[in-house]
Amino acid sequence: MLGPNGSPRSLRLADLADLIRMPAALSVPGDVLAGAVAGGGTPRLRIVATMASSVALYWAGMALNDFADAAVDAVERPERPIPSGRVPRRTALTAACGLTAAGLGLAALAGGRRALGAALPLTGLVWAYDLRLKSTLAGPAAMAGARALNVLAGAPPGGTVPALPAALLVGAHTYTVTALSRHEVSGAPRAVPAATLGSSAAAGLATAALPWTRGRGRTARIGAAAGALGYLTSYGTAQARAAQDPSAANVRSAVGTGILSLMPLQAALTAGGGAVRAAGVLAVAHPLARRLARKVSPT
Repeated sequence: MLGPNGSPRSLRLADLADLIRMPAALSVPGDVLAGAVAGGGTPRLRIVATMASSVALYWAGMALNDFADAAVDAVERPERPIPSGRVPRRTALTAACGLTAAGLGLAALAGGRRALGAALPLTGLVWAYDLRLKSTLAGPAAMAGARALNVLAGAPPGGTVPALPAALLVGAHTYTVTALSRHEVSGAPRAVPAATLGSSAAAGLATAALPWTRGRGRTARIGAAAGALGYLTSYGTAQARAAQDPSAANVRSAVGTGILSLMPLQAALTAGGGAVRAAGVLAVAHPLARRLARKVSPT
């Protein structure tokens, strides 16, 4: 990697931030928080380490994605860090391995064997997706499974079953984003964003209805409804635009919006579980993530 005068070019932090899609990681802690609230109602301090573990594994997946896709990106996405010459391919693999080790270490610190019981299969799905499954029919399901496991990682002992609905809703959302992401370069058949829009609408309505099925109070119901509305407004609008004109630009915009729209969905799930103040933090963080995404692409 050479600079303009032929001398070795130093690696910039901005290039690494681009490699790991740094702002997109703001969508990760909310998974853990939603799982903790759904599984027990009162998040404990240990979830901070679990959140850090999940962020590290997310970043590892982004670096590994660019390592695995270097040849394809040279043709389809030459602006990405590796084909543009800003980050050596071996550096991406080193970052992926280091961040994976950090993520597993933080999981062990957060909850020992039990936490590793969620982190290890999550890691396996991330690596399998990037290295093998991405272009197969199993790709979207693998990503959906990874996000669902991320929600369950936040559930306390004995709270896995109560957290399953939240995990399934986050997984369903992730499936739609991954399905759309396959068409970021060439555009999509109109049926694809139309189908994902329908799935997202169903997920939003189910999220708003969840506190009613569990007998939550008025504040939780209002919070869940507000979060679901924010989710449908942001992600739904982007998908509707792509369904009307399924060009590569509109599909890519919908994918980026979908990644960050996890935050209002997580806020809805968290509020619906009774943690309205924590949900407010996620809601406030969403516009911040969107501003950061204008500087570093989440896709």
